[in-house]
Order: sequence, then C-alpha cells, then structure tokens
Amino acid sequence: MSERLEDIAAAMVPPGQGILAADESSGTIKKRFDTIGLESTEENRRDYREMMFRAEAAMKDCISGVILYDETIRQKAADGTPLVDVIKASGAVPGIKVDGGAKPLAGFDGETITEGLDGLRERLNEYYGLGARFAKWRGVISISNDLPSWGAVKQNAQALARYAALCQEAGIVPIVEPEVLMDGKPGDHSIDRCYEVTEWVLKTVFAELYDARVSLEGMVLKPNMVIDGKNARKASREEVAEKTVRCLKSTVPAAVPGIAFLSGGQSDEEATAHLSLMNAGFDMPWALTFSYGRALQAAALKTWAGKKENVAAAQKAFAHRAKMNSLAATGQWKQDLEAA
Repeated sequence: MSERLEDIAAAMVPPGQGILAADESSGTIKKRFDTIGLESTEENRRDYREMMFRAEAAMKDCISGVILYDETIRQKAADGTPLVDVIKASGAVPGIKVDGGAKPLAGFDGETITEGLDGLRERLNEYYGLGARFAKWRGVISISNDLPSWGAVKQNAQALARYAALCQEAGIVPIVEPEVLMDGKPGDHSIDRCYEVTEWVLKTVFAELYDARVSLEGMVLKPNMVIDGKNARKASREEVAEKTVRCLKSTVPAAVPGIAFLSGGQSDEEATAHLSLMNAGFDMPWALTFSYGRALQAAALKTWAGKKENVAAAQKAFAHRAKMNSLAATGQWKQDLEAA
C-alpha cells in the first residue's frame, strides 16, 4: 500500500467497506465482558479481538480498517502472529486510538475536553513503527437547550486540529471525531437542535483544521448522525438521513475523501438503515461509510460468550453485521436481509 496520506485515506473508505472500531478502553471492554459473565483478562481480550480479525469473509470483503487500543496493537495472536499482521493479511489498514479520554473541562459545568496531546508526537512515531497508518481522536460535545458552550466547542476543535496536524507529520492519517452526544444527559433534544449544534461544531472543526494546515485529502471525518436525543426519539429514518446529509453538505469540504459515521447509541439495525438511506437517496462528494464498534460487535460478543466452541458462530454473527453495513455503504441494505 502507498504511504501517501491521501492514498491511505482513500484505502480506508473504498466502496462497500468500513472501519471496525475495536479500540474499547480496558474499562469499557470490562463492562462489555460483564454482560456475558467473562473476566476481562489480557488473554480474553486478545481472544475476543482475534476472533473478529480472523473472520475471513467479513474482514476481506467488508472491513477496510481496524481501530486498535494500545494494548491490542502490541499483542500477538494465539499462534504468535502479531495482531497487526493478522489485520494486514486481510487487506485492512491497522489504526490506533491515541486520545486520553474526555475529562471535565475546568470552568465549564457539564462539558468535557479530550486529553492526550502531551507526548503525542513521540507516541505517534512509536505507533507508526508498530504498524499503525491511521489514528483516532474523539472530542465529546454535550447537547441540551443550554449546551454546548462556545468555549467547549472551540477548545475541542482546537485539540482535534492539533492532533490531526501531528498525525500527518508522522505519516499517519487522522480520523477526526467530533461527537455530539445522542445518548448524553438529559438526552431530550430534538433533531433540529442536533442539526443546529452539529453544523456549528463541524464548521468550527474545519476552521481549526484549516488554521492548523491539515491536509483535508489526508484525513477521514467520523461524525455523529443528526438525530434526536435517546430519550426523545421521534424522527423517522428518512428524516435522520435527509438532515444528516444536508448538514454534512453545508459543512464538510469536498476535498475530504470519506466520512465514516459512529453509531452513537443507535441500535445495530438503526445505524445500518440510516447509512443505507443516505447512500441510496443522495449524491455526495465524499464516500459515506461506517466506523462502528458496538453496532458491529454486539451480536458477536453475545454469541461468543468467551467460549472456544462458539468462535465459528460468533464469527458468523460478526460477518452478518459487517455484510449488512457493507450493503448500507452502497445504499443496498434492505430490511428483509436482516433475517437472511
């Protein structure tokens, strides 16, 4: 694969493929394992992720990149093969989460700032040596009638831009992820309020990316969809698709090669349906695909349940969700395929 940033970015968003977010922190994956009664040991975490990375049909046909956690990028499969090499062998691009998580923003009650810029240049150089060719940084934006504040939007946008510039300096494609929370508190915002805030956030982020001299051709955007709050769901799938595309067209430059959505609190099927409606119904200057974590993994995790004898069935469940989202990335998903 070419090492040019724009070529790597294009390889991350080819037609009918998307990105597997397997970068859950140790705390998050423990919560997931708790749901199946499995202890979160390093070996169990390795086995779980290796199960997905070796799901051959899903990885080769539907997955273009994998976001890894610091522990995972250093791990070897049960047979001694580095997990990065397992991913590369499938044709997918290995990536790495580099942010330090969202922490309370001093002076801004109820809002956060993502930490992790200190020492990032050195960490990126190390991750490049470990095989990562893209990275991810998530900025979290709270939404209500009063939030977000200008200060929180501005500071998170600046952090995203500084991260993106450092990535490109290191030869790594940045995934820029400004997430307006669907499922935050109180979660009762309307879809129109989400549109208003998402548009504001994206315009601010791209202004900061421009000021930081980030090459738009060498990045991928990972935004939320425009959707009403988790506790106020009224909008139809068609309205979510239309308003999301309209918002993106008003904010995202055509130079960006691809947009890979987060699933953000939606059900597996919802996230797939919304993506498919966008690709089926609108002409867009960028590839529109997925970068899902839970929405790709939930069925596989439940099926696997930490047992070796369930690996094949779990890989089949993962492959099904990957295939559904692959179809959605080309606008070909249909409801009746879910039971196939």
